[in-house]
Amino acid sequence: MTGIIQRDRSIIPACDVPLEIFHKILLGTADIDAVGGYKIGPALTGRPGYDAVVSMARQITDKPLIFDAQKWGTDIPDTAESLLGPVRDSGIETIILFPQSGPITEFEWILTAQRLGLNVIVGGEMTHPGYREGDEIKTKRDYSQIFANLGMDLPTGFIRRNAPNQMYEIATRMGVMDFVVPGNKPDSISRIRRVIEENVLAKEKISVSYFAPGFVEQGGEISKGGDAAGKRFHGIVGRGVYWDNGKSTYNDIVQIRNATGQLVKNL
Repeated sequence: MTGIIQRDRSIIPACDVPLEIFHKILLGTADIDAVGGYKIGPALTGRPGYDAVVSMARQITDKPLIFDAQKWGTDIPDTAESLLGPVRDSGIETIILFPQSGPITEFEWILTAQRLGLNVIVGGEMTHPGYREGDEIKTKRDYSQIFANLGMDLPTGFIRRNAPNQMYEIATRMGVMDFVVPGNKPDSISRIRRVIEENVLAKEKISVSYFAPGFVEQGGEISKGGDAAGKRFHGIVGRGVYWDNGKSTYNDIVQIRNATGQLVKNL
C-alpha cells in the first residue's frame, strides 16, 4: 500500500479557496474516514504562506496535505530544489508534478523531490478538451469561431499524443507509485493503467494508486473513474465539496460535510 493515503479509496477535497473556507472544509470533513487528505496549492497558500496553512490543518487533522502548484515539474531542472525545498520545510510531505516540458526536466524534478524526502505524485494527462494532439474538442463555447475571429484556425492540442504515456513510464521507472489521471476520461485511465501496470510493473507486482480530478463540475462520474482506475483510487473534488451553484457562494460547514458524504457514496 502506498504511504500517502492509508486506505484504498478516498475523496480528497481540492482546496483552491481562501484560508477561512479551508478552515470550514477541515472542520466539516476531517472526521470522515473516507476523506483521505487535502489537495492544496497557490490559490490557498499564496497570501498566507505555507506555514499558516499547514499550522491550521495540523490543529484539526493529521491527514496528508498534497501540494499541487498547478504544473510544477516543467521549469528548468536548476529551479527544482529552490521551489520544492520550502514546501518540504513547511511540513507538507507530498507534491504533484506534471512534467510537460521534457524527459530531462521530469527526471531531475522527480529526483530532487525524492532526495528531499517528498512523496511524489506524477500526472501526464489533463481533464480539459484539446490537450493532446488530435483530441476532439467539445465545449460549450464555440472555440472554432473564437479563433476564427483571431484570424486563424483552432489549433490541435499542443501535447504529442504519446507524450503522457512516456511521462508516466519515466516516473514509474524512477519508483513513483502514485499518479494523477483524468477522472472524466475513463478510457484514458484504462490506457494509462496499461502503460504503468502491464508494461512496467507487471513483473514486480507493485501496486499503484491513482488520483483523479475532473468530477462534478467537469462532467466526470466518480464511480466510472474508480472502475477504470481499479483498487486504489482517490477522487479529487473541489467545487463539488465547497461551492453552492444555486446561490453562487461557498457552502457552510454542514453543507460541506453533507456534500462530501454524498461523494463518498460513489467510491
